[in-house]
Amino acid sequence: MKNHAILVGIGIFLSRIAGLVRERVFAHYFGNSAAGDAFKAALKIPNFLQNLFGEGVLSASFIPVYAQLLAKKHDEEAAKVASVIGSLMFLMTSVLVIAGVFATPMLIDLIAPGFEGEKRELTIQIVQILFPGTGFLVMSAWCLGILNSHKKFFLSYVAPVIWNLTIIATLVMWGSQQTQFDLAVTVAWGLVAGSFLQFFVQLPSALRLGKKIWPSVDMKVSSVKTVLKNFVPVVVSRGVVQVSAYIDSMLASLLPTGAVSSLAYAQTLYLLPVSLFGMSVSAAELPSMSQAVGSDEEIRRYLQGRLNRGLQQIAFFVIPSVVAFLLLGDLIVGAVFQTGQFDAKNTHTVWMVLIGATVGLLASTLGRLYSSAFYSLKDTRTPLKFAILRVIATTGLGVLFAFYLPKWVGLTEEWGTPGLTASAGIAGWIEFYLLRRSLNKKVGSTGLPVLFQFKVWAIALVSAGFAAAVVRLAVMPEIHVIIRAVIAVAIYGLLYFGLGFAFQVEQARGFIDKVLRRLKR
Repeated sequence: MKNHAILVGIGIFLSRIAGLVRERVFAHYFGNSAAGDAFKAALKIPNFLQNLFGEGVLSASFIPVYAQLLAKKHDEEAAKVASVIGSLMFLMTSVLVIAGVFATPMLIDLIAPGFEGEKRELTIQIVQILFPGTGFLVMSAWCLGILNSHKKFFLSYVAPVIWNLTIIATLVMWGSQQTQFDLAVTVAWGLVAGSFLQFFVQLPSALRLGKKIWPSVDMKVSSVKTVLKNFVPVVVSRGVVQVSAYIDSMLASLLPTGAVSSLAYAQTLYLLPVSLFGMSVSAAELPSMSQAVGSDEEIRRYLQGRLNRGLQQIAFFVIPSVVAFLLLGDLIVGAVFQTGQFDAKNTHTVWMVLIGATVGLLASTLGRLYSSAFYSLKDTRTPLKFAILRVIATTGLGVLFAFYLPKWVGLTEEWGTPGLTASAGIAGWIEFYLLRRSLNKKVGSTGLPVLFQFKVWAIALVSAGFAAAVVRLAVMPEIHVIIRAVIAVAIYGLLYFGLGFAFQVEQARGFIDKVLRRLKR
């Protein structure tokens, strides 16, 4: 698991770093402007298709079946399954993209009812441009499903680097030559080009590994029926999760200008540990858990062991991420985004939104692994039930925290956006608790040991507190925020791993031992 998770993590790390650079360049030209709000809101609609029919759905429905066929050496049937699923995805996405282009004006009123005039018209234009690019991203996810099932993780997770670089190049080439509204349209076309390139670089490897893949809609194959049977509840489940994200975006559009952009900037940072640690472990584990064989008791023990190891591996990195966002978040936000139109005031605003997001960060990452365990057991309905409950909780708490709670405690409207992210985090913990309780009934007790949690939280708080004190008291504020952030993160990281080693945290000792062995070579 570790080697596969490392490959996924490296690929995601590179793509996320490229994504942070993209967001910094975007912030330089757009800041928290009306055009920035329009672009961020426009991304929500086509991204719905990508998330609905992309990686998450294929990971839950296609990979468990395809990977199990490969484990049983049924290569010809596996190729048939990949062919039919790929063909169906292409046809379905094509229809939805065409329909989406024409339905855009109505969709805008659903996700951004607070947009009016030129801002609304710009959002509509961007969405209509972006829809075709979404089709390429969905097919890119099909390639990822094939590559991951063959334990080829790096290419599929590093491919988004090309997508990010294409957008960055577009911003740099036209950023100083166009107004913000015109630039937003140009960047939309750059995004479509990047989507095509992301799909194109994976396609040859997917076809080579899949062998005998050819367009087909033969749905008589029993394994195809299994995929389709699992596909529907997973699509609904992902749709429910996306509804939660859309509720946040819709509510943010009713808040003062800049709320949508601030939410998007904060999510860029918030999703970094989710992707690096939650997604990397979950993505690497899903094919392995799906290939488990033996008696029911042997499969339960196998899943229980992998889950407990994976949970600790995720938590060891996510807990310090939570603490870093809380105590060092202003430095991190400033280092990534503070340039051009994005000033110190914007940095503080996004930091507050990021603090709200940390409420559910650990639950979101651990929950991914539990969902993967359900999918490996071909149980897609249980995560669906809990996702629906999460949306209900997000909606109710979101309205309360965004519009009423700030007034009750005497805060301004700007605090509504941090309230949105905090409410989503609370809902995430509810979903996580239900997932864990339900899975424990199937495979036995799983979770994080209390002593492990105490050690990790303690060393993270001590390390981050010391780093924050050094940078805020000993380092001159005139020094560029990037340098101050690098100093703070370096001190934090060294202390965290050093104290982890001293207090015998297995993950810290394993990492340091590996580094020392390589240095001795």
